[in-house]
Amino acid sequence: MNVQIAQQPLPRTTNQSKPATADCDIHPQRNGDKALHPYLSQHWIEHMRMFGSRPRQAYQAGPAYPKGQPNAARRDAWPPGGRPGSSLPFLREQLLDANNCVLGILNATGDNGQSFQNREFGAAVCHAMNEWQLHEWLIPEPRLRGSIVVPYEDAEAAVAEIERYAADPHFVQVLMLSRTSEPPGQKRYWKIYEAAAAAGLPVGVHAFGFGGYPVSGGGWPSYYIEDMVGHAQSSQSFLTSMVIEGVFERVPNLRLVLIEAGFAWVPPLAWRLDKIWHRLKAETPHLKRLPSEYIRDHVWLTTQPMEEPAHRTHVLDAIDWIGWDRLLFATDYPHWDYDDPAHVLPMPLAEEKKRGFFLGNAVSLYMRT
Repeated sequence: MNVQIAQQPLPRTTNQSKPATADCDIHPQRNGDKALHPYLSQHWIEHMRMFGSRPRQAYQAGPAYPKGQPNAARRDAWPPGGRPGSSLPFLREQLLDANNCVLGILNATGDNGQSFQNREFGAAVCHAMNEWQLHEWLIPEPRLRGSIVVPYEDAEAAVAEIERYAADPHFVQVLMLSRTSEPPGQKRYWKIYEAAAAAGLPVGVHAFGFGGYPVSGGGWPSYYIEDMVGHAQSSQSFLTSMVIEGVFERVPNLRLVLIEAGFAWVPPLAWRLDKIWHRLKAETPHLKRLPSEYIRDHVWLTTQPMEEPAHRTHVLDAIDWIGWDRLLFATDYPHWDYDDPAHVLPMPLAEEKKRGFFLGNAVSLYMRT
């Protein structure tokens, strides 16, 4: 299935005093389970009330590590009477209008059905999340676009969800999480990548998720900070599996976006993969090119959390290797590690690079023609 959708002009905001931006990682939040009831069958509503959600992890409920702030949110991101990220009017004022954001990509993570033990229930919640995004956020606010939440541990159900929304211009990518139950390059996930590529949609892989295993190689870490740093480790493992299993060779038009895991780790990972592959290429005859070439051609990254070395200009070396056209600005709103577009790049840059960094790259990737 190849989908072609006419590109529509980007909306304008009320704040024209700042340069236009695209925010490629915004987290909408529902105030409670009842928000999904209009989009669930009565059977699953009763199931939700009786059993709740059970993510694939060692803990009965909730994240493994308590957040430093409730909901990992900014202190000023709480709208009247609701949770951070739950109010569209509040988000308009605090984020879209304040930053002259003309394109915002929603990534509905959290208790979204993707990592549920009960796969049928998870698939139902994923679909409800997509309908909730569509009716509560995307239709009322033309600056926002959605990510299709798919139950990626059930490839057939995930493909069905992709095909359901593939032709809807409100949705511009397929959403997965980085901590899958098996290495994501393995065959059980291939149909998802094929369906996304056939629909012309990138696959956005957001940090976190419940694969059932700790983020470390040797057990559950002690602290929240270890879990946070582990976002980059999970994304490195995700990318390595995708490259070495030959996913990009098998699906040559697949585009992968790594979200909320930083980006400065990409060059050393690519160098190491190239060096070892030169000596072990006989093991992977399905790879026709250097691992780094697949990464350069198929991978985009969001900028939050932006690496901040002691000498800030050193981060430019990593960006130059990755390519300025492969970075997508993101704030991670409404979370505590939010990146403000006014401060994220303090070094002077050529206007062409700044325009691509803050807007042009996202438009090229997400606004389908």
